[in-house]
Amino acid sequence: MQRHTHQKLIALVAVMFLIVTTAQAQNANQKIVEQGIAIEFTADPLAQNAKTIRAAEDVNVRFKVTDTTTGTPVKGLGLSAWINMRPKDKATEPAQCREKIQSYLTGSLRLRPDVDLNSYYVLALNKSPDISVIDPLLGFGGSKLLTLIMMKSPGEDWLLTRDGENLFVTLPLINQVAVISTRTWKVTNYIDTAAKPTRIALQPDQQYLWVTSEDSVTVIDTAKLTVAAKVETGAGRHDIVISNDNRFAFVSNSESGTVSIIDIRTLAKLHDVKVGPGPVSLSLSELSKALYVASEGDGTVTVIEGQTHQVLAQMKTKPGARSIRFAPGGRYGFVLNTKESLVNIFDAASNRMLHEVKTGKSPDQITFSETFAFVRSLATENVEMLRLGTIGKEVDVTEFPGGQALPGNGSTPVRADSIVVAPEGNAVIVANPVDKVLYYYSEGMAAPMGNFQNYRREPLAVLVVDRSLREIQPGVYSTTIKLPASGRYDVAFLNDSPRVAHCFEISAEANPSLKEKPQVALSIEHQVKERKLAANKDFVFRFKLIDTATGDPKSDLQDVRVLTFLSPGVWQRRDIAKSVGDGVYELKINVPQTGVYMLFVESSSMGVRFVDLPYLMLHATE
Repeated sequence: MQRHTHQKLIALVAVMFLIVTTAQAQNANQKIVEQGIAIEFTADPLAQNAKTIRAAEDVNVRFKVTDTTTGTPVKGLGLSAWINMRPKDKATEPAQCREKIQSYLTGSLRLRPDVDLNSYYVLALNKSPDISVIDPLLGFGGSKLLTLIMMKSPGEDWLLTRDGENLFVTLPLINQVAVISTRTWKVTNYIDTAAKPTRIALQPDQQYLWVTSEDSVTVIDTAKLTVAAKVETGAGRHDIVISNDNRFAFVSNSESGTVSIIDIRTLAKLHDVKVGPGPVSLSLSELSKALYVASEGDGTVTVIEGQTHQVLAQMKTKPGARSIRFAPGGRYGFVLNTKESLVNIFDAASNRMLHEVKTGKSPDQITFSETFAFVRSLATENVEMLRLGTIGKEVDVTEFPGGQALPGNGSTPVRADSIVVAPEGNAVIVANPVDKVLYYYSEGMAAPMGNFQNYRREPLAVLVVDRSLREIQPGVYSTTIKLPASGRYDVAFLNDSPRVAHCFEISAEANPSLKEKPQVALSIEHQVKERKLAANKDFVFRFKLIDTATGDPKSDLQDVRVLTFLSPGVWQRRDIAKSVGDGVYELKINVPQTGVYMLFVESSSMGVRFVDLPYLMLHATE
C-alpha cells in the first residue's frame, strides 16, 4: 500500500515537472535569422522568486537585434510588436501571422491585440465625469478617441502606478477615489476617503497611496485597495509629497500655516512645522535632500531638512506664490507667482534666489523636459519655454501658442497637470479647456505640430500612458507587460527596414491569486470600416459573432440585442439585430444628434451580457 502511494506521488511530481518544463520551454529564448539580421526574443517573469510566467504578473519582454555578418547590435530600429492569445491554442502559420500584423497596422476593428507594445495613450481628465482615452499613433477611421472611461463624478487629481497598469482619480464631490485599469479602460473599484479628496501621491515603494482631504489624509493600501489609516493634519487645502526613502509624508496646511510630518512606519503624525502664511505647494530636491515649501501669503520659500525636519533657510519672493517645482536633477527650483505673473528661480545648492522672470499673465502650471521648463498661464494662450542649460547664468525665454483661447476662460483648474511631456521626451501635450483640444508641441517648432480633438469635452488635465518598446541598450528593445489571462499567445513582430515579420510565442500559467473570468460564449468582430456616422441619417451597424467553444460563426440567434447610447447616457435605445448569415448580424441605427455613441451587444440565450463583449464607439457628426 505504501509503495503504491509512493509511486503515485512520484508520478504526480513528474507531471508537475513536465508542466513547468513545458511552460519554461515555450518562454525560452527564440531566435530567427532573416534579411541579414538576427532577432532573439526572450520573456522573463519579474515577480519575486517566479520561475514561470503567470497571468496578471509583470513580464519583461526583450528583442535583441544583431547584424549576422558582424555580430554588432543594430541600433535605432523602429520595431513594432503585438501580443494576442491564440484561438483554440492553434499554432499560427506564417501567412496568418502576416495577416495579423497587417490588421494591427491598419487599425482594423476586426482584430485587436491583447497587448500593444508600440502604443502610448493620451488621457484627458474632463469637466464631465469621464476620461477621454486617445490613441495618437493609430486611431480608427479618422477618429483618435479610443474610448471614454465613465466615472460616478468628475475628477480633481490623478496618479498612474509605475507599471502603468492602474490609474487612481480623486472624486471630491462623492468623497471617493476611483481605481481604473488601463488594460480594460474601466473603473474596477471605488474607495471611500475623508471629505473632499483632492491631491493624491504614491510613495516610491508603492505600498501606500496618500489622498489629502479637508483636514486629514487618507492612506490606502495599494495591494488590498483598502483604507489603512486616516491621519489628522492642519486646516485648509493641502499639497503632499513623500520622501524618497519612504519614511515621511509631508502635508501642507494652507489655513494653519504649517507642514504636517507623518511617520509612514506608524502612520501617525509626528509634529507640525511652522512656515509662511498660506503654504500651497511642496517639492523635494533630490540634490539637497530637503523639502521646499511655497507660501502664497507672503511669497516665502521655507527650506526644511528632510530627516531632522529643522528649518534650514527661508527665501523671499513676492506674495502670490502658487506652485513650486524642481527641474530634472533637483538643483534649480521654480516658483510660479500667479498674482504677480512671475517665475522666481533659485539654486538648491546654496538656497538663494537667482532670477525673477516676468511671464505671461497668471502662470499656474510648470513641467520640464530635459531641455526646457514649460510654463502654462491662465490669461494668455501662449506657453513660455525657459531653457534649462543657461539657467545658472541667464534666462533664455521663448514661447509657442498653446491654443486659440485663454485657458482661464474655461472652468476652474483642477490640481492635476494640464501640460505634460510626451514619450518622445522633446515634446509636450497641452490641454486647452476652452478650445476643447489637446495640442502637441515639439521643441524647435514655432507652433504645435498638431492636435487631438476631445469631442466637445472640456479637458482640464492631461496624462500619458506609455507602453512602447524602448531601446534600453544598443540593439536591445524592451518593455514590461502583463498577460491578461492564462494561455498561449502570439508575439507578432515587425521590423520595417529590412522587412522582417514573424510570430514568436509566449505562454502564461494560471495565477492562483487571480480569479480568472469564465470564457464568454461569444466573441465579436466589428465589421465597421469607419468610426464616424452622420446624425439623423441611417447607419448600418454590422458585426460578426463567433462561438468561442468551436471557433465557428454563430448564426440565426433571435435575441441579439444592441444597446446604443449617447455618452454620458443622456439618450439611449435597444434594438434586435438581424442575422444575415455566416455569423454576421446587422442593424440600422439613426442617432438624433452629434456626439460620441457607444454600442453594446448581448444575447440572453447564449448567456452573454452587454458588459461581456467589447463595445464599439462611434463619433456622430453633422
